[in-house]
Amino acid sequence: MGEILLKVHDSYRYVVAICDKELYGQKFEEENRQLDLTGPFFKGEEMTTQEVKEEIARHTLEDASFNIIGEKSIKVAVESGIVLKSGVGHIKGIPFALVLL
Repeated sequence: MGEILLKVHDSYRYVVAICDKELYGQKFEEENRQLDLTGPFFKGEEMTTQEVKEEIARHTLEDASFNIIGEKSIKVAVESGIVLKSGVGHIKGIPFALVLL
Protein backbone atom coordinates (compact mmCIF):
# COMPACT_ATOMS: atom_id res chain seq x y z
CA MET A 1 0.00 0.00 0.00
CA GLY A 2 1.18 3.49 -0.77
CA GLU A 3 1.32 6.54 1.40
CA ILE A 4 0.20 9.02 -1.25
CA LEU A 5 -3.11 9.30 -3.12
CA LEU A 6 -3.03 10.22 -6.81
CA LYS A 7 -5.98 10.80 -9.11
CA VAL A 8 -5.90 11.96 -12.73
CA HIS A 9 -8.87 13.96 -13.95
CA ASP A 10 -9.25 14.01 -17.74
CA SER A 11 -10.64 17.41 -18.63
CA TYR A 12 -9.58 19.78 -21.41
CA ARG A 13 -6.16 19.03 -19.93
CA TYR A 14 -5.03 16.44 -17.39
CA VAL A 15 -5.44 17.61 -13.81
CA VAL A 16 -3.34 15.51 -11.44
CA ALA A 17 -4.44 15.57 -7.79
CA ILE A 18 -1.79 14.36 -5.32
CA CYS A 19 -2.12 14.32 -1.54
CA ASP A 20 -0.72 12.57 1.50
CA LYS A 21 -3.04 9.69 2.36
CA GLU A 22 -3.42 10.69 6.02
CA LEU A 23 -4.68 14.16 5.03
CA TYR A 24 -7.54 12.90 2.87
CA GLY A 25 -10.96 13.62 4.36
CA GLN A 26 -9.84 16.75 6.20
CA LYS A 27 -10.30 20.48 5.66
CA PHE A 28 -7.78 23.13 6.67
CA GLU A 29 -8.79 26.80 6.81
CA GLU A 30 -6.80 29.94 7.47
CA GLU A 31 -8.08 33.48 6.89
CA ASN A 32 -9.58 33.50 3.37
CA ARG A 33 -7.87 30.31 2.19
CA GLN A 34 -8.64 26.64 2.55
CA LEU A 35 -7.48 23.19 1.55
CA ASP A 36 -10.53 20.95 1.21
CA LEU A 37 -9.64 17.28 0.94
CA THR A 38 -13.10 15.98 1.83
CA GLY A 39 -14.55 15.39 -1.64
CA PRO A 40 -13.79 13.01 -4.50
CA PHE A 41 -11.22 15.31 -6.18
CA PHE A 42 -8.28 13.92 -4.15
CA LYS A 43 -9.69 10.42 -3.55
CA GLY A 44 -7.28 8.56 -5.77
CA GLU A 45 -5.25 5.41 -5.95
CA GLU A 46 -2.78 4.67 -3.16
CA MET A 47 0.75 4.80 -4.54
CA THR A 48 4.31 4.61 -3.34
CA THR A 49 6.60 7.61 -3.76
CA GLN A 50 8.29 5.86 -6.70
CA GLU A 51 4.94 5.27 -8.44
CA VAL A 52 4.01 8.93 -7.91
CA LYS A 53 7.35 10.02 -9.42
CA GLU A 54 6.61 7.87 -12.47
CA GLU A 55 3.12 9.37 -12.86
CA ILE A 56 4.51 12.90 -12.51
CA ALA A 57 7.13 12.15 -15.19
CA ARG A 58 4.47 10.73 -17.51
CA HIS A 59 2.12 13.68 -17.08
CA THR A 60 4.80 16.35 -17.45
CA LEU A 61 4.99 15.19 -21.07
CA GLU A 62 1.30 16.06 -21.46
CA ASP A 63 -0.61 19.31 -21.12
CA ALA A 64 -1.17 18.85 -17.37
CA SER A 65 -1.68 20.76 -14.16
CA PHE A 66 -0.95 19.47 -10.67
CA ASN A 67 -2.61 20.07 -7.29
CA ILE A 68 -0.23 18.78 -4.61
CA ILE A 69 -0.89 18.74 -0.87
CA GLY A 70 1.09 17.36 2.05
CA GLU A 71 4.71 16.97 3.08
CA LYS A 72 5.32 13.61 1.38
CA SER A 73 3.59 14.70 -1.82
CA ILE A 74 5.46 18.02 -1.97
CA LYS A 75 8.78 16.23 -1.35
CA VAL A 76 8.12 13.94 -4.33
CA ALA A 77 7.15 16.91 -6.52
CA VAL A 78 10.33 18.81 -5.55
CA GLU A 79 12.47 15.71 -6.21
CA SER A 80 10.71 15.32 -9.58
CA GLY A 81 11.57 18.91 -10.51
CA ILE A 82 8.05 20.27 -11.01
CA VAL A 83 7.96 22.33 -7.80
CA LEU A 84 10.55 24.66 -6.32
CA LYS A 85 10.63 24.95 -2.54
CA SER A 86 10.02 28.68 -2.99
CA GLY A 87 6.74 27.85 -4.75
CA VAL A 88 5.25 25.97 -1.81
CA GLY A 89 2.53 27.67 0.24
CA HIS A 90 1.17 26.67 3.63
CA ILE A 91 -2.29 26.68 5.18
CA LYS A 92 -2.46 25.66 8.85
CA GLY A 93 1.09 24.32 8.42
CA ILE A 94 0.08 22.01 5.54
CA PRO A 95 2.28 22.53 2.46
CA PHE A 96 0.64 22.80 -0.97
CA ALA A 97 1.56 23.72 -4.52
CA LEU A 98 -0.31 24.31 -7.77
CA VAL A 99 1.59 23.67 -10.97
CA LEU A 100 0.53 24.48 -14.52
CA LEU A 101 2.76 23.09 -17.25
